Amino acid sequence: MNGFSRTAAILSAIVLGALVPQAHSLAWAIRWLVMAMLFIVFLQTRFSRSAVTRRHLVLFATNLALGFAAWGGGWLVGGREIALAAFFCGITPTAIAAPVIISFLRGRVDYVVAAFVLTNVGVAALLPLILPIVLGRATPEAFAQVFGSVGLVVFVPMGAAWLLRLVYPGAAAWPPKLRNLSFGMWVTSMFLITANASYFLRGHADTPLVLLLQIAGSSLVVCIVNFSVGRLIGGREFAREASQALGQKNTTFTIYLALLYAGPVVALGPTCYVIWHNLWNSWQLHRQRPEPAPPAAGS
Repeated sequence: MNGFSRTAAILSAIVLGALVPQAHSLAWAIRWLVMAMLFIVFLQTRFSRSAVTRRHLVLFATNLALGFAAWGGGWLVGGREIALAAFFCGITPTAIAAPVIISFLRGRVDYVVAAFVLTNVGVAALLPLILPIVLGRATPEAFAQVFGSVGLVVFVPMGAAWLLRLVYPGAAAWPPKLRNLSFGMWVTSMFLITANASYFLRGHADTPLVLLLQIAGSSLVVCIVNFSVGRLIGGREFAREASQALGQKNTTFTIYLALLYAGPVVALGPTCYVIWHNLWNSWQLHRQRPEPAPPAAGS
């Protein structure tokens, strides 16, 4: 797939998702699409404890710090609802699909997988202590909710890929051949995610315009800061990987928490974040040069 057709597919998915909010009823398929994409990625990626570096700990600490910074900034901008919306954007751990995007960008997938596991498990473990500070109530079930999601969506395809490589080592050569299939699944996921966000936003059309603009603007600022700070943390060697790990967020989790503990208006923050980080992902993929074609036989 060339650069033009890839860009057209991305833009079409975003536009169609925005115009067809009824497709939100198929949002259950997103998890399975991501699992399939991760399975393909893990066929050629071996994750180990040595993949976790000091920079991952810095990423995790920054993830927590930016959550509180966003909360404080939100109070300055517009009060409690803006603060909570910004907080749920900033505190969100690395997205399940971040390793998939990095594989498309031909970066170090194991680096992002390590960031994903560390931030998701770490944030889940600390949220029962953090949420009472911003909400005033305990949330002990947060860890179990995230751990169950991580276990199903990440470790199942990781284990299946490991088992297949063990039985048939040649499977490690499949991912480059399945790149277009993976991209098609990601575009489909983007369509469903955008449709889900469109449905959510249309369902809360009675939200005052000023409040909606403040929440959307705050989530955009948090998104820009996340990707930018992540690039600084990654340095020259892992700039793209760290930027993706800190910027692409597991918003499904925090939308759930925001709806459960803070209400639908606050949940608009991470919902808007879905749009911003997918637009940035689309731009990155648009700029990515296609892989060079393999040399012809006999050349």
